Amino acid sequence: MSTRILVVEDQTDLAEILVDYLKREGFAATTIADGDQAMSELRRSPPDLLLLDLMLPGMDGLSILRELRKTSTLPVILVTAKVEEVDRLIGLELGADDYVCKPYSPREVVARVKTVLRRSRPVADTGAVLPAPTSGLDIDPAGWQASINGKRLDLTPKEFQLLQALAAKPGRVFSRGQLLDAIYEDNLDVSERAVDSHMKNLRKKLAQAMPDAEPIRSIYGVGFVFER
Repeated sequence: MSTRILVVEDQTDLAEILVDYLKREGFAATTIADGDQAMSELRRSPPDLLLLDLMLPGMDGLSILRELRKTSTLPVILVTAKVEEVDRLIGLELGADDYVCKPYSPREVVARVKTVLRRSRPVADTGAVLPAPTSGLDIDPAGWQASINGKRLDLTPKEFQLLQALAAKPGRVFSRGQLLDAIYEDNLDVSERAVDSHMKNLRKKLAQAMPDAEPIRSIYGVGFVFER
């Protein structure tokens, strides 16, 4: 079955071009131009990845993302004409996996789609589970899953990548730049502040699951460290 991509974009010509390029790469791509209709479709039949414009009639893109992240870790790429860093960071903090700024090359968007899908899906390897670096925490790289005392953490792909990078080398302090390379190695225009946005969400989820522990510690002026 083909991977399903939903393009939520109110510029019809632009949306159709994206859909054409995605279909050429073997994806089952469809488009919706209205935010309210898009939210209804996401609830009814979630795709494998969402390409989401911010400026939409009806429900705007950030509101859709905010609502989606209450219950879903569906991969989301923001497609936006808002180029200011604060707009990008708001989207990342709400749980977007990537963003592309207009004007863009449709080929670039397709490449970003492939990258996000590759990172968000289980990959075939030895199936080994990383040794639990702290009590109750297990990380499964093959399944892109992390759990605490057997209860799965609902992490976005970027949050999982951060946790995996830190937990693989407990005690080592990672700078923001090093963590940025670990989760955005092919996106050179992303600010290091994006790490703070994803880290904030990750640490919040860990704190909710294990209130008596703080496995990720911030080192002022340096970065972050994972402690056993």
